[in-house]
Amino acid sequence: MVEIVFQGTNLVVGTRHPMHLHGYSFYLVGWGFRNFDKNRDPLRYNLVDPPFQNTISVPMNGWPAIRFEASNPEVWFMHCHVECHLTWGMETTFIVKNGKHPEAQMLPPPSNMPPC
Repeated sequence: MVEIVFQGTNLVVGTRHPMHLHGYSFYLVGWGFRNFDKNRDPLRYNLVDPPFQNTISVPMNGWPAIRFEASNPEVWFMHCHVECHLTWGMETTFIVKNGKHPEAQMLPPPSNMPPC
């Protein structure tokens, strides 16, 4: 299980950031305005019926917290959907390795796949 808390700021330019994750949808388990407090805010997470999404808006001076089960092996890209923000470093990749069970493992390449 992966949990990510995005902290929105307005240091450079005050704007919302639509963060998108490829390869997964995730649960929005919490959000708030102000700085995230690791001791207080997780106590108010919605773990009963959180929204299921693949893009989340990070508010100015606020935070959303997401969770997803990393069970889809591959290298997956997460980025801000505001194109110019990629130059600000608002992207990352997750390397998800094979799991223990067949449904959490990458399939082998087809026998007729040409080599690189």
